Amino acid sequence: MREITDSELKTASVEQLNGICETLRETIFRTVSECGGHLSSNLGVVELTVALHRVFSFPCDKLVFDVGHQCYAHKLLSGRAKVFHTLRKEGGLSGFPKRTESEYDCYDTGHAGTALSAALGIAKARDLRGEQYETIALIGDGSFNNGLIYEALNSLHILNTRVLIVLNDNGMSISPTVGGAHDVLKELKEGNAPAEDVRLFERFGLKYLGVYNGNDLGELLPAMERAKELLKDGSVLLHVSTKKGQGYPFCENAPVETHGVSAAGTVGKTEYSTALGEELTKLAEKDKRIVAITAAMTDSLGLRKFFGKFPERSFDVGICEEHACVLSSSLAAAGMKPYYAIYSTFLQRAFDEIIHDVGGMDLPVTFCVDRAGITGADGETHQGVFDLSYLSMVPNLAIAIPKDVGEFRAMIRMSANYSHPLAIRYPRNGTDTPVNGVEIGKFEVLHSTTSDIIMFAAGERCLSIAASILERAQKEKVDFTLVNARFLKPLDEELLKDRPEKDVFVLEDNVASGGLGDAISRFYRGYDKRLFTFGYQDTFIPQGEVSSLMQKFGLDEDVIFEKVMGCARR
Repeated sequence: MREITDSELKTASVEQLNGICETLRETIFRTVSECGGHLSSNLGVVELTVALHRVFSFPCDKLVFDVGHQCYAHKLLSGRAKVFHTLRKEGGLSGFPKRTESEYDCYDTGHAGTALSAALGIAKARDLRGEQYETIALIGDGSFNNGLIYEALNSLHILNTRVLIVLNDNGMSISPTVGGAHDVLKELKEGNAPAEDVRLFERFGLKYLGVYNGNDLGELLPAMERAKELLKDGSVLLHVSTKKGQGYPFCENAPVETHGVSAAGTVGKTEYSTALGEELTKLAEKDKRIVAITAAMTDSLGLRKFFGKFPERSFDVGICEEHACVLSSSLAAAGMKPYYAIYSTFLQRAFDEIIHDVGGMDLPVTFCVDRAGITGADGETHQGVFDLSYLSMVPNLAIAIPKDVGEFRAMIRMSANYSHPLAIRYPRNGTDTPVNGVEIGKFEVLHSTTSDIIMFAAGERCLSIAASILERAQKEKVDFTLVNARFLKPLDEELLKDRPEKDVFVLEDNVASGGLGDAISRFYRGYDKRLFTFGYQDTFIPQGEVSSLMQKFGLDEDVIFEKVMGCARR
């Protein structure tokens, strides 16, 4: 689509603005269908974004997105329309706000709950520097469950500054929004709210305006102008109601399925999340202690069948990752067997609770850590490359890395009788081959030889690289032992201490610092061995195709192959 100028937005009639909205919506739908990305969330905020750009003056005024997966229309209206076709591609536009990409993006986001804290900091810096601009936090109702939002609200009086909170209420996060905050917002939308609901916001120091139709510019623009006027005297909450997937009936009727869509032509294998749901459901039929916990991602994590069959043992707590972790630990302390399913990049938020509540009490919580390793097109905020490192330091916590979906199933079955904390980390999809049993802390020798080289590989992706290197090496009359290093903790020390090989290679789909390579290097300290560890560089990994990023940032098959051949020629 063509670039739409700020002056055009400022002078257009409502009818013309509606035409612009349709162009934006068509462009988003077409581009996401080709590139993949967040679809229904972006379709729902088109009119809201146009209204913000009409009433405020960006980039002078500052717009902070919560999560940021609803920023596509904003990108199209801020000088990036001609390159929008590069969305989520390597070297192209990010699917999230990115300060290095445009002056219109004032703060990088990718996780929920951060926008109000960030907006308060930006507004306070404005005040201290004597500058003149407005600061707006655009927050979804799903994020309004997150505790960080309330920590920020608690600081409004303390910081003595002004912000506009635009609450985009569509009744959804990825899954439908749940919880007490959701109930309050629903009452407000339906006009059934008691006066104390509004006073709750006022007690935090907010002037409340709402509820307005966020997909109707005729209603929305006057409300936005009113909010801007009130903002001169203090902080304001503008509550708007939007429809996720607006304008495309399939998206409107299937907002969960169209929240995030894959790029055209994407072919998936078996999803680990599917296996999780199947195995947990089977186990729960026999073991009434088993409960499942998620933080607003029931469907994405494969738990819909479990939730449907065992509703009394199913807990979606909304976007509250820390709370979900403590809930899991307390359920375990009271005799239940909790499985907390969560993406790797979101589990980072519960790091203290993993240490203090789960590890500290040695409780039998199983963390099912999905989307581990490089995830690809969502970029820096969603690459799950830190979990082996941050989990490895937690006492009492075992860490498993399945070689494929079949071994993952075996690990879930094994976990039912494991009475200590356990984390199983895995990518989105993989091959599903039958695996009988898995023993905690035991590696698997996949190929054995008398060579002086041994390679430990963790997880399906690294084992695939290792197998390819082995095949290439054998064609050059070089052989080495290949081991499925399926546990970071406990290490298979019995296997490690008896190995005669002098050259030890370690491959892991994780940052090189603090993971499996470091653990094996520490074990072999003092041994007469040469260690070659391969993981990701000490950097944040941008968006791109998974295999390309793996190669570029530390797991280059050709580089590892040449190092193996060099050792063989010594």
